Amino acid sequence: MSHRPAAPTSLAAVVAAVATAALAAPAAAADGPAFLDARELPRQTGTAWHAGPVTAGVPEPLPFCVGEALPGATSRHRAFWTDLDTNAVQVTVVERDEAAARSLAALFDAAVKSCADRVAQQDPDVKAEWRDFGRVEVEEGARVQGVRTAHAWAGNDVHLFAVGRDGRTVTVVHWGRMGTFQDAPVNAFKNTTRTAVNKLYRG
Repeated sequence: MSHRPAAPTSLAAVVAAVATAALAAPAAAADGPAFLDARELPRQTGTAWHAGPVTAGVPEPLPFCVGEALPGATSRHRAFWTDLDTNAVQVTVVERDEAAARSLAALFDAAVKSCADRVAQQDPDVKAEWRDFGRVEVEEGARVQGVRTAHAWAGNDVHLFAVGRDGRTVTVVHWGRMGTFQDAPVNAFKNTTRTAVNKLYRG
């Protein structure tokens, strides 16, 4: 793939970049699978979620861990951010058939599972840990995983990823903030995952 995500950086910088890109991006056509609303993300104490428009193509910056696997020509995305240090993005792809969608979902899952090892290999100053938080029973299924990164110069970041499928449509939701796995709202994120996959057929 031509896109290659940079080494992990401060989530505060990512939040600022996501908000700037989302506000500048043109809205995509209203057809296609429905996306999450800001209120459907895990509640963040002390701040509200903001949502950008649904936009054709891949997000900028590319999502951590899964950016290289995104098909640019067929992706649509929506960015979310708070006024603090938390951000999220949903990317949805409609494939040509269910077999292709199944393969794409497996590719996304594998990209997240191998992410911690890739990060550690690319930068010896970053320690990374992966966790599998299990399946979510919805439509053709979804899976939630997590990756924690510890930066020698910038503390800890924690990321949650959901990969789900409904027929020939695949969605990936990435949530991230400063902190560790203890700061990650896994149960609430699973509810978000269920909502995201249930909405895929509404296009």
